[in-house]
Amino acid sequence: MKSYIEFKQQRELGAILTDTFAFFRMEFKPLFKAIFKIAGPYIVFFLVSLVFYVYIVGDSFNFDLSKGFPSTNPMMYLLAMVIYFIAAILAYTATTSTVLHYIKSYIKHNGATDVLEVKQNVKQTFWGFLGLSLLKWLTLFVSMMLCCLPVFYFIVPMAIVLPILVFREMNAGDSFGYGFTLTKDEFWITLATIIVFYIIIAVAASIFSVPTVIYTWIKMGIFSGAVDPSNMTSFADPVYIFLNVLSSLFQYALNVLVTIGTAFLYFNLNERKNFTGTMERIKAIGNTED
Repeated sequence: MKSYIEFKQQRELGAILTDTFAFFRMEFKPLFKAIFKIAGPYIVFFLVSLVFYVYIVGDSFNFDLSKGFPSTNPMMYLLAMVIYFIAAILAYTATTSTVLHYIKSYIKHNGATDVLEVKQNVKQTFWGFLGLSLLKWLTLFVSMMLCCLPVFYFIVPMAIVLPILVFREMNAGDSFGYGFTLTKDEFWITLATIIVFYIIIAVAASIFSVPTVIYTWIKMGIFSGAVDPSNMTSFADPVYIFLNVLSSLFQYALNVLVTIGTAFLYFNLNERKNFTGTMERIKAIGNTED
C-alpha cells in the first residue's frame, strides 16, 4: 500500500517543501491522468495557440532592411497574442482546479481519489474559479505597477485564495477576503515559504529553458562569433517551435507542483488558526473508543 500524506496539519517550511515533492512523486501518474482527462481539451487548445503564437512572433523577426521591418501583419500578431492569452488562462484555470479538487478527493477518501467526483466539482466551480483567478492576477499586476513593495504584501493572501475556494467551499468574493484573514498572523513565515518555493521553481524552469536559449544563440551565430542580421529573418522553424512547446510543457508540470504547494500552505495556515484537522482527529479517536 502506498503511503498516505496528511494535509490537515501544521508544518514548518522544510516540511511543506518536502511533502509537496513527496505528494507530487507519489501521485504523479494518477494525478496527470486526471488532469489530461479533465483539462485535456484546454491543454490541447493552449499548445495549438502556443505553436501559432511562436510561429507568428518568430516570423516577425525580419532584419532584412531591403524587405522592410517587420514583415508580420500587426493584426495577425495581435490575434495570435489574444488567442494565446485566452488559451493560457483557460488551461491554467482548468488545471489548477483539477489539482486542487484532486487533493480534496484524496483527503476525503483517505488517499484514494474519485476522478468522476473531481470532474464534476471542476465543472461546478469553473466560472467562480476563473473569476477568482483573474481577480488574483489582476491584484498582483496592479500592486506591481504601483510599486514593487506592495506585491510582497498581496502575494501572500493571493497564494491561497484558490485553495480557500475549493477546500472551504466559499464563493470567489469571500475566498478573496478570507485570504487576508488567514494570513494575518502568519504573514512573514508564509512570505518566506513562498519566496523559497518560487526560487526553487524558477531555477528548475530556467534549467529546462537552456536548450531553447542555446538553439537561439546558434541560429543567431553567437557561438561562431559572426552575428549576421540576415540570418535572423525568422525564428519560426520546427526545431524552435518544438523546443518552446517542450519548455512550456515542463513549466506546465511545475505549475502543478506550485498548486500542490499552495494546498499544503493553506492547510498549514488553517490548522494554525482553526485547528480543523486536530479537532477531526480528536473526534475520530472518540468515535473509535465508543
